[in-house]
Order: sequence, then structure tokens, then C-alpha cells
Amino acid sequence: MPTTPPAPSPASSGHYFRFHAPHIHLHSVFGDDWFALRAEGFARWFGTPRFLVGQTLAVATWIGLNATGVIDFDLYPFILLNLAFSLQAAYAAPLILLAQTRQAERDKAHVVADAEHREQLAGAAAERMAIAEQQAHQLLRLLEQNTALTSLTKELSQRIETLTLEVHARVVRGTINPGTA
Repeated sequence: MPTTPPAPSPASSGHYFRFHAPHIHLHSVFGDDWFALRAEGFARWFGTPRFLVGQTLAVATWIGLNATGVIDFDLYPFILLNLAFSLQAAYAAPLILLAQTRQAERDKAHVVADAEHREQLAGAAAERMAIAEQQAHQLLRLLEQNTALTSLTKELSQRIETLTLEVHARVVRGTINPGTA
């Protein structure tokens, strides 16, 4: 039965959030329990268009039904409606502050992780520059050695040509005996 290889860790993969992994352990001051998560979700819901439209419709219906006399449990000046708004505000304000505090903590952890990421990138760039400079110096040395070898090869080729011409001239004049050379 074939086994599947283990999934790469976030630090080894090319995933952007791998630098945020060290900050996963951070918990909110308010915790990550059911209440804190639901409270934050509820606070975030307060700012949605759905909530604002729903609340506007509920208030318009409340006022319309009580003002026209269809129902008469909260007549003008709508004391019960004011009490409901006060109760909503009493809970909404702390919940919104809770959500903002938790978001600020997450943002701070992301800023720290991003700063570490930038530092690692800067370190890697400096290391690559040092390697590139070292390779450039090595290439320069190799080029100088190549130039010296090319010059030596030219010199030796000229000597070989000179010797070849001398040998050729002597063979043509007959001064060199083929058997003694």
C-alpha cells in the first residue's frame, strides 16, 4: 500500500504566511474561547449593511405600528424603543472595543512577522551580493589566467613556427641529414 509523503511544513513551503507561523501561539487577552469568538463576530456584524438595513426596518416598523395605533405597547415618545437602543449601545460598545483590541493584536503580530520577513530578505540579498562579488573576483582571476595562458600559447606558437621554418630551411638546403636528426 503506497504511503503519501508528509505535507511540507509552512516554513519550508513557499507560502506567504510561513513567517507568521511563529506567532500562531499568540492568544488574545480575551481568549479564543467560544464567547470571545462569538462576541467578536457579533461586533463585526454591527458594522454590516445587513445589520443597518435590518435595524432601520425594525425601527421604522416599530414606530409606524405604534404611531398609527395598530399596536399600542410603546406610544410616543417611544420610551421602550429608547430603552432598547440604550441596551443595544451598552452591549455594542464593549463588543466593538473587544473586536478592535483583538484585531490590533493580530495586526501587531503580522507587523512583527512582516518585519522579520523583510530582515530575512535583506540578509539573503546581502548574502547573494557577497557571493556575486566573490564570483566576480574569481571570474576576474580566471580571465587574467586565461589571458596569460593565451599569451603563452601565442608565444609558443610563434616559437614553433620559427623552429618549423628553420627546420624546413635546413631540410631544403640539405644541411640536416634525415638519419641524424
